[in-house]
Amino acid sequence: MRKKFVLIVFLTVSLWVQAQSDKTLVRQGNKSYQSSNYSQAELDYRKALDRNPNSLTGSFNLGDAIYQQEDFQKAAETFAKIANADVSKEQKSKSFYNLGNSFLKAKQYEQSIEAYKMALRNNPADDDARYNLDYARQMLKKQQEQQNQNKDQNKDQQKDQNKDQQKDQQDKKDQQDQQKDQQDKKDQQQNNQDSKQNQDQKGSPEQQMNDQQSKQISKQDAERMLEALKNNEKKTLEKLKKGKLVNARVVKKEKDW
Repeated sequence: MRKKFVLIVFLTVSLWVQAQSDKTLVRQGNKSYQSSNYSQAELDYRKALDRNPNSLTGSFNLGDAIYQQEDFQKAAETFAKIANADVSKEQKSKSFYNLGNSFLKAKQYEQSIEAYKMALRNNPADDDARYNLDYARQMLKKQQEQQNQNKDQNKDQQKDQNKDQQKDQQDKKDQQDQQKDQQDKKDQQQNNQDSKQNQDQKGSPEQQMNDQQSKQISKQDAERMLEALKNNEKKTLEKLKKGKLVNARVVKKEKDW
């Protein structure tokens, strides 16, 4: 009986020490939190949850410590677990309220609106949740307007870029056309120079005509000269013939003598 009694007492004391250790770590975390040492507070709260995973205070305060370190996504995950757990409406309302704050800080305004609505469903008298709900709606409206404005700006920028591209293409085409025109002019000038050189070598059209006429005259002169030579040859032959006849006569007289 004594041993059994001692055993029971030992187990009771052990559970009491474990519970006290969990609460002690939460209190240490609260001191760190109040001193703005949020990383140490997070560490203390996690240690408390290691000893007692069902500690609602440890979970809630852990979410607050993470939120203060501006890790809003992890804070939202922590508060969402509490809000979806089997807790009282008051605890759900507080969890959804902090969940809404986390989404609000992360600029996830649609999610924050839904979280504040859930907070009000569980506690319609929560004026802070109602105020933050209106604020989140305003921020969502501004965000959507900004997004639409950015879309319009992007469209305008795209149009400007397209215009610039078209202008660049047109400028490039104009430059190519200009270069082609310049090359055509150079080719034309070169052709003109070549033609002029050929004309200079051949002479002007009048000169060429005179040359042709000169050639024709020279041909006529040649024919005349040839005709004159023929005439001269005829005359020469006639003279030769006459000379032979005279000689013949002379010879004939000598024979008579």
